[in-house]
Order: sequence, then structure tokens, then C-alpha cells
Amino acid sequence: MEQREEIIVLDFGSQYTQLIARRVRELGVYSEIMPYHISMAELAAAHPRGIILSGGPSSVYADDAPLPHAGIFDLGCPVLGICYGLQVIAHLLGGEVERAPRREYGRADIEIDDHSDLFQNLASHIDVWMSHSDHITRLPRGFVVMAHTGNAPIAAIKSEERPIYGLQFHPEVAHTPKGLEILANFVLKIAACSGNWSAEAFVDSAVQEIRSAVGDKQVLCALSGGVDSTVAAYLVARAVGRQLTCVFVDTGLLRQGEATQVCDFYRNAAFHFVFVDASQRFLRRLAGIIDPEQKRKIIGEEFIRIFEEHARKTGDIDYLVQGTLYPDVIESVSVRGPSATIKSHHNVGGLPDKMGLRLIEPLRQLFKDEVRRVGREIGVPTEILMRHPFPGPGLAVRILGEITQERLHVLKASDKIFIDELQANNIYDEVWQAFAILLPIQTVGVMGDERTYENVIALRAVTSMDGMTADWAVIPHFVLAHSANRIINEVKGVNRVVYDISSKPPSTIEWE
Repeated sequence: MEQREEIIVLDFGSQYTQLIARRVRELGVYSEIMPYHISMAELAAAHPRGIILSGGPSSVYADDAPLPHAGIFDLGCPVLGICYGLQVIAHLLGGEVERAPRREYGRADIEIDDHSDLFQNLASHIDVWMSHSDHITRLPRGFVVMAHTGNAPIAAIKSEERPIYGLQFHPEVAHTPKGLEILANFVLKIAACSGNWSAEAFVDSAVQEIRSAVGDKQVLCALSGGVDSTVAAYLVARAVGRQLTCVFVDTGLLRQGEATQVCDFYRNAAFHFVFVDASQRFLRRLAGIIDPEQKRKIIGEEFIRIFEEHARKTGDIDYLVQGTLYPDVIESVSVRGPSATIKSHHNVGGLPDKMGLRLIEPLRQLFKDEVRRVGREIGVPTEILMRHPFPGPGLAVRILGEITQERLHVLKASDKIFIDELQANNIYDEVWQAFAILLPIQTVGVMGDERTYENVIALRAVTSMDGMTADWAVIPHFVLAHSANRIINEVKGVNRVVYDISSKPPSTIEWE
């Protein structure tokens, strides 16, 4: 198989690391995030066309500073350091980095001194986003300044001897309007990538890899009815055909009417479809559980046990397919770099240590928008592709506190009203994700001249490109008002509705 062009992003803990990889992929080049401490053998084995060093919260002169192997500069491929990555380059190659007299954070105007390489075809002054408290005080030998600001005499550097570059600002964020052009100069011109990575190319490669791994074995797919598991199922079905059996488990934690809708949709699909009603089984296991991580672990384990039981009944199933995405991996497993683990996903961190099935996760290196493009390429219906993301643990992580049948009923009814109102007002497709959350508190209210002490429902709607960052959606007031009015009047046990106006970061999209 032809070697895929790849840009490696070494993670030093920046909140923007994932965004760097996303921007490179927007340029049509595959990009993967790896921990800064990856061995030279592993890094060389990836045959990167270029390496990008991410930003990070550390100082290179600290005793415990995260530093890569200095051999990265001898691999022969171009290297670009961003913010902390720039300081890593200076530190490792003989320059000096010190605490800046004044921290620089926010928008800045840089003046470009050298329009070659990274800055070709750009104006002399451009807006950028700065976020640093250290700065370079002495350049490494053979390096020159490419740009400066009023506060940062060294805002960009390059080596005159090797293709090594550094930026003090963040080109990957939207606050640097010409940032994608700067990254394009590095990826497409300096690293000479062709930019031909696409959904079609991914499908061809993934199908070959799945066929090679599975052979003539039988495969089981955990099908939820959402975008990720559906695209994974269609992709595996293209690779192995009727060797695939898809199992849909009703956990009792699905949205209102969802089990029926999923069954109606998949019964005529091009793979074996099996429905399992395990709602009472899950609710028994979750009884009295409040901690969200424990909920996820229990649900992940129970899912696997159900699939193992089905595999034993069939007798010859060896593989389990899951719709795990790259954000799931990044947020769940800190081995990718020093960034903190945010939460366990039931299909990543929530898996039990011992399983009787081997995992196939064909979408593990894709972001959500890339999954949708792959889905279109392989013929997944639009009605599935445009569904809002839904967490694997379902409503278990949207009920804060204990899960009971009564609390499930309250949340399901409230959630359906909110979604119905968004769809009726043509807003559903404009937002990335929208849902209701049942809070573990009760508040005083007045209904029919009587005092009530009932539940609070929080409504959440966000806009996003890939789920890694998100802004709260500006929903028209009349839609929120009508949604709240209907919930309070139609759902017994609710007397207050609030709207979440938090962005990610610092919040996450889900509440648990």
C-alpha cells in the first residue's frame, strides 16, 4: 500500500493541540497527534512529511519541562514550533528562553520582516493571537527573525541551514485570520504535501485494512443508531459483507421513541440486525450510582458483556466494531500527551480490562465532520448523518445524580419537547448538539396558587465544527420561552427551566 502523507503533531499539553491537527486535515493532509516523549524509532516509523510542536503551559527552563528527543531535528523533515514549541526549538538548539517582562495574551499585530517560506504571499502586517509569558532572548546559531511585534521582538524564526521554523503566536485559532494560510505554506509548500487526503482515500484504505485484519472471521458491531456507529457499520459491511452482525441494545437510556425508530430504520439494512432489550438489566446495575465515571464504567462493561453473550450464542464471532472517534480517544486517554484526561467514554476508557472480543475501531482517527464526509461517500442516509451526537452512556450522563424510571421519564419528555421545538423552528440543523439535562436539585415554585418543590431542567445547545471546541448557541428567545413553557406545563415534576450559556472550553458539552 502507498505510504500516506502525514504531519505529526507532538503534544505538549496545549488546549489547541487538537485544533492544529484539524487545521492540517482541512488542507487535505492526514495529521496525527502523538505524545511529546515518543521514541525516535516510533516517530521515524511514521515517516512524517513534517512535524509540528504544539504549544503548552510549561516553561522550557523548568526542571520538569516536557521536552522531545533532540533527534527530531535530524529526521530530515521540516519542523514547525508553535508558542511553547518555538521555545523548545530555541532551548534545544542552543538559544535562550526567559520569563518575559510582560505577558502577552490576546490579539496582536505582527510585522513580517521576511516574506519567504511561512509568510509568502501575506501582507506586511497581520493580526495574530498571542498567549505566552516566556520569550526568546537569544536565538540559536544559524537562526534569523522572520517577524516581530511591539511587545515581542522575536515573533517568528527560521533556520538558515535546515527547514526548522517557529511561531510565537497561534496560527491554528480563528483569532489569527491568516493562520490557515501560514499552516498551508508549511504543510503544502515547505513539507511538500500534495493535499490529496480525502474521505474517498480513507474509505479505500480502511476497507483494505479491515479485510486484512478480519479475514474470514465473523464480526459483531455495537450499533446505537447514531452517526458514528452507523458509519462504522456501513464501512465494515463494505469490507466483509454478511460476516457482519449489528446488535442494537436498548439500554433504557435512549431518547424518547428512539428504540423503535432505530429498529425501523435498520431492519432492511445490508447486514444482519439484532435487537436486544436490556433496559431493566442496565437500570438494575445503575441503581443508586451517582458518580458519572462509575456510571460510564458500568455501562461500558455491561455493553461488552451483552456482546460477549451474543458472540457465545453464535459461536464464532471474534471481533467487535465500535464507532470510537478521535475526540473520544483524546479526551479519554492521556497517553496521547500530557493533556489531562477529561472523561472516560464508554467506548474508550469505559471498557473492561478483559474482553473476549478483539476491537475494530475504523473511525478512531477521525473527527465528527470527517466521519460525516466518509458516511456520504459510502451511502449512509442523510437523515442519520445529520443527527446530533449522542453519548454512548445515553441519558445516564444527562441525569445528574441517581437514575430511576421516574427521573428518566421526566428527562425523556423534556428533551423531546426541546428537540421538537428546534425542529419546528428550523433550528435543529443549525446547531451541533442540543439536549436537556435533569439536575439533582429541586426548587420552589408556584402552580395553581399552590407551592411546589420540583425538578429543574437545563437546556443545552451548542455550535461547533468537531466537538473539540464549542460555543453556546444563540437560540431565539421565543423558542426558549415556548420550550420552557411547554416543559413546565406538560412534564409532571418540573417547575423550572434554565439555559446553559457556557462554552467549551472551559466547560464541556455534556454535563457529566
